[in-house]
Amino acid sequence: MPLTIGSSSGKTTSKTPAPRRQSPNSEYVIGEINAFIAIRDELLVEAEEAQTESKLHSLIVANNFVESCLTPARSPYDVQFLPESDAKRERKRCEKIKRLVENLRNQLEVQ
Repeated sequence: MPLTIGSSSGKTTSKTPAPRRQSPNSEYVIGEINAFIAIRDELLVEAEEAQTESKLHSLIVANNFVESCLTPARSPYDVQFLPESDAKRERKRCEKIKRLVENLRNQLEVQ
């Protein structure tokens, strides 16, 4: 019995997927991710200046959130993430910030 209407052989032909188009929402999402990155960077400056546990905690939360935004999204949201070159750069920055947080935390323990 045919699985699709108009198919007498019971086989379907597969089409190649259409190339991804950048949706209008994509620019908005990229702007949002960049805003979260800017907030994280501001919190980094504050944490380096104030060197308090609460500032470090805020920085850790912000950095973890930015890191979660950098993983490629699944369909249907797959066009709503940073271009891979930008995401790769920011993932490296997230790792660098994690190391900075550890250094700042160690400095807090010494004081």
